[in-house]
Amino acid sequence: MAKHLKPSHVDAIVDVIVGWPRDKLTWEAIIVEAAKVIGFRPSRQTLNAHAAIKEAYTAKKKGLVVHGPRTSMPSSLSVAAQRIARLQAENDKLAGINKNLLEQFAKWQYNAYKHGMKEHQLNQDLPEIDRERTED
Repeated sequence: MAKHLKPSHVDAIVDVIVGWPRDKLTWEAIIVEAAKVIGFRPSRQTLNAHAAIKEAYTAKKKGLVVHGPRTSMPSSLSVAAQRIARLQAENDKLAGINKNLLEQFAKWQYNAYKHGMKEHQLNQDLPEIDRERTED
């Protein structure tokens, strides 16, 4: 009889899926890795019955299809640390840009309300551009 998964087991298996280092992601491979983490071998049906595991699997599978196989491991910890620092700086920059855009949107939203603009006016299509060429 299959064992039931505790919430801690589900979290551990989701972590295994999220951190999956290989190109090929299959239920069988996840079962093997999950057995190492939780101490017993769950069935595919047991894993698929938990929404968190199923969502992590689907998201990872889509990510692998869209982005291709992961890059190889860095050659040293210093290279990895530099890479992490660069990605963190890029993440901070993008978070700042996102914050500024949200503030800009809030201003536009208030001004549209203040000047009596309706939602259908804001959602109107842009005018088409006439790109006809003149003959020389």
